[in-house]
Amino acid sequence: MSKLKIAIQKSGRLSEKSINILKECGIKLPNGISKLKTAATNFPIEILFLRDDDIPQYVEQGVADIGILGENEVYEKNKKVAVIEKLGFANCRLSLAIPKEDQYLNLEYFNNKRIATSYPKILSDFLNKNNISASVEEIGGSVEIAPGIGLADAICDIVSSGSTLLTNGLKEVETILQSEAVIISSKNLTEAKEAILNQLLFRIKSVRDASANKYILLNAPNSAIKDICKILPGMKSPTVLPLAEESWSSLHSVVREDDFWNIIAQLKNLGAQGILVSPIEKMIL
Repeated sequence: MSKLKIAIQKSGRLSEKSINILKECGIKLPNGISKLKTAATNFPIEILFLRDDDIPQYVEQGVADIGILGENEVYEKNKKVAVIEKLGFANCRLSLAIPKEDQYLNLEYFNNKRIATSYPKILSDFLNKNNISASVEEIGGSVEIAPGIGLADAICDIVSSGSTLLTNGLKEVETILQSEAVIISSKNLTEAKEAILNQLLFRIKSVRDASANKYILLNAPNSAIKDICKILPGMKSPTVLPLAEESWSSLHSVVREDDFWNIIAQLKNLGAQGILVSPIEKMIL
């Protein structure tokens, strides 16, 4: 039977979250994963643990069928792969940063400057697009110390909270790329592997839809049901059930987590009571 080979980062936060989303999809993996590869026990996939910057090449060459990694690595390596799904975690940005005491007005600041980075392709493309003439200094790690040791005047690096920049006396001034975890795929999958991939994507979408929504139950006077339904559409429309108390009903629905607190306030203003909110494990639309 065909197995879909998935390449993920062998260590770090992205690795843990990649494993977690597979487990949330009901895929059982051996405990204590520390090998270079492993196989699921109840789903036809095999996982390869690789350096994240090697994943695009392995997917392009067909060593792995798909990979989970950050968009920043996909665009930097520029391999012949397809981004097929954004996963909504490992969010960060690739930004330009300069010494905090320097005055910054616009991109002209970087003309004739030396910029240290681990992402020379993305940075060079950005500079060329904006007609900025700067020297790109490629280094493998600890980019943030480059200005302090005289290697560069500025840096281009991945930023999450910005605390590392502040610790090294830098400030973020321009964002080049917004990035998150994505799934990339080989462009030469067999029909059998395409079928497995589609099953996996269906499960991932169900898990992501569930995490973005809440299940809500409430009691409300019948006179308010029409107005409540306008703000609680659910997946199609709320479920309305009569209560033992005359002129009252129970409503069951789904709300997006981003809208949750605003909707709760509106429901209370319409007379809703006994509002219960629960997480959703899986959601099939």
